[in-house]
Amino acid sequence: MCRTIALIRQGLQVLIALTMALGLQAARAQAEEPLYRFSPVNQANIALTADYWNPIMAYVSERSGVKLTLKIGRTSADTTSYVLAQEVEFVFSNHLFSPEREKLGWKVIGRRLTPPIHGQIIVPADSTVTDLSQLAGKDVVYPGPEALVSYKLPYAFLLSKKIDTKVVFAGNADGALAQLFSGKASAAGVNSQLAENYGRRESKKFRVLWSSEPMHDLALMASAKVPAKDVQAVAKAFAGMHKDPKGRAILSEVSKHIGLSEEAYFILSDGSEYEPYRRFYQSAPAQLR
Repeated sequence: MCRTIALIRQGLQVLIALTMALGLQAARAQAEEPLYRFSPVNQANIALTADYWNPIMAYVSERSGVKLTLKIGRTSADTTSYVLAQEVEFVFSNHLFSPEREKLGWKVIGRRLTPPIHGQIIVPADSTVTDLSQLAGKDVVYPGPEALVSYKLPYAFLLSKKIDTKVVFAGNADGALAQLFSGKASAAGVNSQLAENYGRRESKKFRVLWSSEPMHDLALMASAKVPAKDVQAVAKAFAGMHKDPKGRAILSEVSKHIGLSEEAYFILSDGSEYEPYRRFYQSAPAQLR
């Protein structure tokens, strides 16, 4: 009887030791699983940006098996500084197509399928400004110095026409548009998509004074330091969202927050569609490169 009890105790001890070993192994494996940071350019305020991206991050993490977490700065320039400092591994951006930044090795893996966007200079619908020349000496507000579509394209055009304006940065597109419609600035440099979405959300009307050539929406990009299998898994999860009922429902819901249609889903891309961005830098003023 005593021998039986001893054997049972010994068996239990072995079982406990095995369970603990397996638990430690699982915990170690979980701890070693990489957590990648995803930084989308601040196109709206921080709250709206988080409302849009956090559910997408959760879905992509679940479907891909690759953990992603959102990392955004106070302004679009702050967020891009994380990227340039190599503090993030995935981005949604169009700030990386200059010759110098392309050397950093970021790779386009996808994009959001939306109608073409334009860099524009706009004024409130009731503004007395009807011509770009009337902006000379006046405040023109932009999201930030990194914004290619909203700042670099419009400002480069003003420089080409020798129209000397006062540049004001608001931190993001919502901030720029809020300053425009509050009368703090005479005009704004905008991304057409973001201006239209803001107008719908806030019931604001505006008039376009100038518009650039059509461009594609921002690119999903991966750092060169991310293993290929993880990059492929993340790209596949993004591109498959609209085909999965759960993913489609998430896209439909979050798109409402920022004024996008339900058709604004993600597709795969090899980066060739972003040639207009690269072409801009070939003739851009030195201060905007």
